[in-house]
Amino acid sequence: MSGKDITAGRANRAIAVDIGNLTGTVWQNTGVDYDIAIGGVPFLLDASDTHPYERSTAPFRKNQFDTQRDPGEQSLQGWWFRSQSSFHAGQGIKFYDPFANPFSTTLASNSYRYGSSFGVNPFTFGQVTLLNSTTQITTTTAALHLESVQVSGVDKILLLDGDIKVVDGSTSSTLVTHVNTIYSMAQDGTNVYYIDGGNVYSKPLTGGSSSALFTSSISVTSSSMHWVKQRLVSSINNNLYELVGGTGGALPTPVYTHPNTSWVWTDIEEAGPAIYASGYAGGNSTIYMFVLTTAGTMPVLTSGIVAAQLPIGEIVYSMYSHLGEYLIIGTNKGVRVAQVDQATGYINYGPLLVNTPTPVRGFAARDSYIWFGTGVNDGVDTYAGTWRIDLSNEVDTLRFAVAQDVWADGIEGTTYDVTTLGNTDRIAFLATTVDGPPSGLGLYLQDDSKVVTNGWIQTGLIRYNTLELKNFKRVVGRGDFGIAASSDYPSGATKGSMTISSVDAAGNSYDIVSYDNNIGTPESTISQPVGAQDAIALRFTLYRDATDNTLSPIFKGYQLKAVPATPRTRIIKIPLLCFDVDTDKYNATVGYEGYAYDRLAALETIEAAGDVVTLQDFRTGETVQCLIEELSFINKISPDKRLTNFAGTIILTVRTV
Repeated sequence: MSGKDITAGRANRAIAVDIGNLTGTVWQNTGVDYDIAIGGVPFLLDASDTHPYERSTAPFRKNQFDTQRDPGEQSLQGWWFRSQSSFHAGQGIKFYDPFANPFSTTLASNSYRYGSSFGVNPFTFGQVTLLNSTTQITTTTAALHLESVQVSGVDKILLLDGDIKVVDGSTSSTLVTHVNTIYSMAQDGTNVYYIDGGNVYSKPLTGGSSSALFTSSISVTSSSMHWVKQRLVSSINNNLYELVGGTGGALPTPVYTHPNTSWVWTDIEEAGPAIYASGYAGGNSTIYMFVLTTAGTMPVLTSGIVAAQLPIGEIVYSMYSHLGEYLIIGTNKGVRVAQVDQATGYINYGPLLVNTPTPVRGFAARDSYIWFGTGVNDGVDTYAGTWRIDLSNEVDTLRFAVAQDVWADGIEGTTYDVTTLGNTDRIAFLATTVDGPPSGLGLYLQDDSKVVTNGWIQTGLIRYNTLELKNFKRVVGRGDFGIAASSDYPSGATKGSMTISSVDAAGNSYDIVSYDNNIGTPESTISQPVGAQDAIALRFTLYRDATDNTLSPIFKGYQLKAVPATPRTRIIKIPLLCFDVDTDKYNATVGYEGYAYDRLAALETIEAAGDVVTLQDFRTGETVQCLIEELSFINKISPDKRLTNFAGTIILTVRTV
C-alpha cells in the first residue's frame, strides 16, 4: 500500500488507518478504493444535487477594453483584428505591434510602418501606388558625379564622366573636354567649376571658353569641390582651399592642411552658420567645421574644429544640407541625419537609418524628401536604385521614415550617385555593378508618367502583442483596383490589380486572393500557412494596368482577422468527502479521529504553495496537472458526546494546465 501504514497513533483511535504520503504527488489505491487524489492526498467523491461534480472550459480571453488610436483593434469578443490604413512612416520594422501609448499623436508610430517594399511609393498618407519606371538615357565609362542644373531655363544634368557632359531626358552633349584628369566639379547655377590636373577652371553652363582661375603643379591624388555660402571651396589632397577671386595665378594659402598627409577629403557642404568638410584616413573619419569670420571669409586654421567624429571603421563619403537645419551624412555603412546647432554649428547625428551594401556618395532633395543611391533588394537580388527619406516624419529621435524607391529594372548592382533632372521631381542616378566608377552601365532617369510593371509592400510580422499561437483566418484589402466606364475611360479601364499573400515567419509566401475590376475586394480565407502560428506577415503585390502603362492600382489598407489558438484548459469543481472515517463502495474502511482535519490541512498546505499539482480521477483513469483555484470546507455538524465532529464536504475548484 502506498503512503503511511498506521496501526497506532492518535488517542482513542478506533481502527487501523492509511492517510497516505502527505508530501508525495501521486496516490496509488491498494486497500481502499478512493475516487480522487490531489497532490497525493486521497478522497472519496461526494457528488450530489447539492454539490455536483462540474467540468467546464476555462475562459481563454482576458477582459479587454479598446485603447488603440484606431477604433476596433482590440476585440472585446470573437475575432482579433489588426488593420492598417497608411504606410507613410516607412519600412524597417520586424514586428507590427502599435506603440504602447494609445494616445500618442506622433504619426510615425508602428501603426503606419511596415516591414519592406519594392517598386512602390508608400509616402502618400493613406495610399500605396507603383513608382514611376526608369530608362537608361546614356552609357558611362568613368562617371564620378552628378549635379542638377538648368541651362537657359531647360532642366538638365551635369555628368562628370571623364569629360563634363550636359544631359537632358534623351540627349547628351560634352560641355568640357578634359586635358588631364578631371577630379571634381561643382556649379553655382551659372558656371561649372572643375579641377583638371592641378588647375582650377570655370566655364559657363551655356558654353563658351573655359577660364583658368588658379594654376599649380600639384600632383593631385584626390579632390572634392562644392559651391557653399557664395564661394567655391575645394580640397586637393590633404589641403582645403577657399578659391575666391582667381585670375589664373597660383593657388591661395590653404585654409586648413590636415596633419596626416594620407588624409582624403570626401565632401564639402554648408549648413546653419558653418561650412563642413568630411574626410578620412584609414578607418578614422571626421567632419570638420569652419565658421566664417566677421569679414565673411573662412578662417585659416592650424588645427581643425571637429564637428563630428564617426565610429571607427565608418567613413563619411558625402554630405547634404537640407533647409539649413539638417545635415544628411552618407557613409560606407549607410545614412545618418544630423541636426545642426544654429548658433554654434556643432552637429548631433542620429543612428543609421539604413545599412547599405556600398558607400553612399550622393543625395538629391525635393520638398521634405531626400534621395540617396545604393542597392535596392527585392528579396532575391540587389539592383541599382535609390532610397528615400521623409524628413517631415520623425519615427524616433533623428530617425526618420525611409523606404526603397526608384530603381533600374533588371540591372543588378548598386548606385554611385543621384540627383534630379533640373528643377523637376524626376530622379536620375548612376548605375554600376561594382563599388566604383560605373563602367558599361549608365545614367538612369525616372520616367515622368510610366509606372513599373509591378511592386509590393510587406507588413511586419503581426502577432497581436502576444507570443500565444493564433489561427489567422480572414483578410480583406481596400483600394482602387478598377475604374468603371466614364468619359475619361470610355472603355472602362481596369487600373491594374493586386494580389494578397500571407508570409510565414520563415519567409515562405502563399497567395490568398487577387483583386481586379471583376472580382472586387472580397474578404478572403487564409488557408496557408497551415495550423496555428505565432505571427504572419502580409504581402500586397500591385500590378499596373495591362493596356495603359501609366495606370497604377491604389492600395489603401487591409484588415486581418484571427482567433487565439491557445490550448483550452478546464475548470473542474469537485465535491470531496472529508470525514474521520471513510468507507468505499466495497465497504473497505479507513480513518481515525482527526483524519478529516489532517487531510484538509494537507490540502490547504498544497494550495498555499501555489504550485502545479497532480489531480488523479480513479473513476476515469485521468491524471492531469492543475492549479488549485479555490478550496472551501463545509462542516454542518456541531461537536457532540465527546466527538469533535470535524467533518463535512470539501468543494475543490482546479484549473488544468
